[in-house]
Amino acid sequence: MLDQFRHIWSAVMTPPARLLLRWGVAPDVVTWAGTVLVVAAALLTIPRGLLWQGALLCLILVLSDGLDGQMARMSSQSTTYGAFLDSSLDRVADGAIFGAIILYYAGPGGSQVWAAVTLWALVAGQVTSYVKARAESVGLDATGGIAARADRIVVAFVGLVLAGVGVPYALQVAMLLLALLATWTVGQRMLRARASAGKEPFVWHSGRSASRPTPAEDVESPEQ
Repeated sequence: MLDQFRHIWSAVMTPPARLLLRWGVAPDVVTWAGTVLVVAAALLTIPRGLLWQGALLCLILVLSDGLDGQMARMSSQSTTYGAFLDSSLDRVADGAIFGAIILYYAGPGGSQVWAAVTLWALVAGQVTSYVKARAESVGLDATGGIAARADRIVVAFVGLVLAGVGVPYALQVAMLLLALLATWTVGQRMLRARASAGKEPFVWHSGRSASRPTPAEDVESPEQ
C-alpha cells in the first residue's frame, strides 16, 4: 500500500544523497552502515522495554533505507549486486526488529504466547519477501499483496510507540495483525505466481483436477 509513495520519498532523499556523494561515500557503505545501526538500535532498546524510544530510533534509520538506492541512481552506480545487497540486508534489519520484540516478550513483556505470535509475524514477513524474490528468479510474477515490507514496518513501529506510551494491547494487536496480513500476502503472491505461470485455478474437490500434476510432471527441479 505504501509503495505508491515511493517517488515522494525518493525526492526527500535527494539532498542527503547528493551531500554524501559529494563527500565520496559509496552507496554500498550506506547500505551496510544503515543495517548495522538498525540492528544495534533495535537490540539495545526494545528488549529492555524502551519501546517508543527504540521504535523512533529504528524508524529514522529504516526511513533512510532508500538513501543508498537514491545515491546509486544519482551517480549512475546502480548495479544488480547493489540491489541484491540492499534486499538481503533488509531481511537482516527486519529480523533484528522483530527479534528484539520477541526478546522483549521473553523478558520484560513476560508472555510466551505473544513471543510466539511475533515469531509468526517475523517468519510470515520473511516468507512474503522470499516468495516474491524466488518467483522473479524463475520468471514469474508474485508482486502485490496487502502487506508489503513498508506496510509491515509502519504497523510494527506504530504498535511499539503506542505500547511505549501506555496504550494497552497496542503491540499485541499490531503483532497479530502483522502475522495475519503477512500470511494472507504470502497466499496472494503464491496464487499470483501460479497464475503468471499459466496454471489453472485450484479446484477444491476430490478427484483429479487440472491443477494437480500428472506423475510425469510431479518431479522436483534440482534446486528448490
